[in-house]
Amino acid sequence: MDKTTVLGAFLDEYGANFSIFSANAERIELILLDEDHAITHTININGRAGDVWHEYVPGIRSGQRYAYRVYGPWAPDDGHRFNGAKLLLDPYARSISRMPVWDESLFGYDRSRDDRVLNPEDSASCAPIGVVTDTSSLRKSTSRVRIPWTDMVIYETHVKGLSIQNPDVPASLRGTYLGAASEAVLTHLKRLGVTTIQLLPIYTTVQDERLVCRGLSQYWGYNPLSYFVPDPRFSSGDPVLAAEEFKIMVEAMHNRGFEVILDVVYNHTGEGDHLGPTLSWRGIDNASYYVANPEQPRFLYNCTGCGNTLRAEHVFVRRLIMDSLRYWVEVMDVDGFRFDLTTTLLRENRKVNHQSGWLHMVQQDPVLSKVKLIAEPWDLGESGYQLGAYPSPWREWNDQYRDTVRRYWRGEVGITGEFATRIAGSSDIFSGKFRRPSSSINYVTSHDGFTLRDLVSYERKHNEANGENGMDGTNTNYSQNCGQEGDSGHPNILAKRDRLRRSMLTTLFVSQGVPMLLGGDELGRTQQGNNNPYCQDNEISWYHWGLSPTDEAHLEFLRELIAFRKAHPSLRRDRFLTGKAGKNGLPDAVWWHPEGRTMQSEDWAHTRAFGMWLAAPDMLLICFNPTEEPVQFQLSGEYVWTLGLGWEESTLEARSTGGSASVGPQSVLILRA
Repeated sequence: MDKTTVLGAFLDEYGANFSIFSANAERIELILLDEDHAITHTININGRAGDVWHEYVPGIRSGQRYAYRVYGPWAPDDGHRFNGAKLLLDPYARSISRMPVWDESLFGYDRSRDDRVLNPEDSASCAPIGVVTDTSSLRKSTSRVRIPWTDMVIYETHVKGLSIQNPDVPASLRGTYLGAASEAVLTHLKRLGVTTIQLLPIYTTVQDERLVCRGLSQYWGYNPLSYFVPDPRFSSGDPVLAAEEFKIMVEAMHNRGFEVILDVVYNHTGEGDHLGPTLSWRGIDNASYYVANPEQPRFLYNCTGCGNTLRAEHVFVRRLIMDSLRYWVEVMDVDGFRFDLTTTLLRENRKVNHQSGWLHMVQQDPVLSKVKLIAEPWDLGESGYQLGAYPSPWREWNDQYRDTVRRYWRGEVGITGEFATRIAGSSDIFSGKFRRPSSSINYVTSHDGFTLRDLVSYERKHNEANGENGMDGTNTNYSQNCGQEGDSGHPNILAKRDRLRRSMLTTLFVSQGVPMLLGGDELGRTQQGNNNPYCQDNEISWYHWGLSPTDEAHLEFLRELIAFRKAHPSLRRDRFLTGKAGKNGLPDAVWWHPEGRTMQSEDWAHTRAFGMWLAAPDMLLICFNPTEEPVQFQLSGEYVWTLGLGWEESTLEARSTGGSASVGPQSVLILRA
């Protein structure tokens, strides 16, 4: 092994080599600890090649606990925050035996005075501790799943929330990796028809001090402590076994035909702003790992809203990200990634660069260029909104799809044309750079915002439980309560809510692009109006499996809807609709007016109910009615139309050529010819 090329702790038959990057350190010590986390040895690292410090230690075996002390200038005004009193987690550790225990000693500065005053307290009793791990002992993968983008149905879910309340999962496994891989959960997802399980962050996360003090926690996990270690919160027992149990979960999902995609957070870390704790990167080399405020390096540039910005333009930070991604593909067997705030990774000198070194590295990487890559194409910095700007093979979360669908079914006037563009694949956004409809990840709800049930039950957010005085979570939800805020027992309100839920789901699954379903929406999950439950590790966020008759009917409808999409290639095209005639002499798509004619340019401004007529490869007429009254659609007399999918408020009055179809209020009717 070349000690200067491999970072982390790696075993051989005689011991282990330890390597760590720091460009500005003056001295580094390797700290070895026993299983009770008592320090047993302090070893000065003597080897250095460039900015890689390395030391071979004979006799080391798998399971050895370790950390570092890094010495250098304490000069906050220059961006340096070295403090040898702090034990630091190896950024390349493959396992963690102890999570941070909140204490004043975790902070590099004296919080009773000023962030420029050094805190000399030793953090050895409460710092996170890494474990030397033999990754070759992890179970070997036996299967891989490759699903074409056009056939995908993404299910976004949280590992714990998915199974923690499922009575059919063994009690000891609920809320764990093994619970997510249980027969009960995977059978449910298979019957639902989803193809791809997208997991909210499973990298080990920092539990913020402010949340711990309020009895809350970082439930979502967008607060990384490690980019290599599966979060021990989701292990069924010994946290050191988290990696093995994660691999068992992935293998079980693969064996049932599911892809596994991870939501990953490389835009910031859990160390927060300049007032945050010193757990790893800050103490190893603050100036290299984080983007500084150029005028005042004491402070950190924050385009993420999380206090810091990881410096992806730095060669060793970029290497950390790439090594982490390859590890999750090659060792942990995942099939792709959804990148949180991806625009941050494109920034060089704080400016968005579409030719960024990081993006080019991913594009040409022989491993990563072959897996699924999904961007959340924005951050909070200047020019941060970059929807449609990513090159192939990237796909992107399409928030314009989300907002337009919500507004259309909310009853807004004047957006019918935009709605038609969105359900047709958003060619106005994605047709450049030779991209396809599958570039758009379509969704109506996601973890970030209301659930589908809450979207039609609340006009405004109700985030009181978060303890942030209503300052968190967006105020722009495009939601509706159908006449009563929150729960209701009124039959008319409940009927309207059910229609709207079905209509938005139908819209999602007849749209061109890749549909993404928020986990729990199929069960009628509510967050009680909380549109930002990132800190709610409780029943606000967990899935409920005791379904009412209405919820059972909703679940069965969704199963039929997903099956319908899979059965009709017209809904899964790999080219944008053009309106031009194909080989059969028919246009691939026609926008249909309820009067029985094609839509004209002047119709779009005031017509709300309309149809999308898809003529190839199979013929469907999808009729949308967002109004409060039934709308009669006149049908083409050239074809025999039959009912494809609808519900009781919608009727087909003629099953022979011509005739008409009545589409109920806030409803969708699908006809086949």
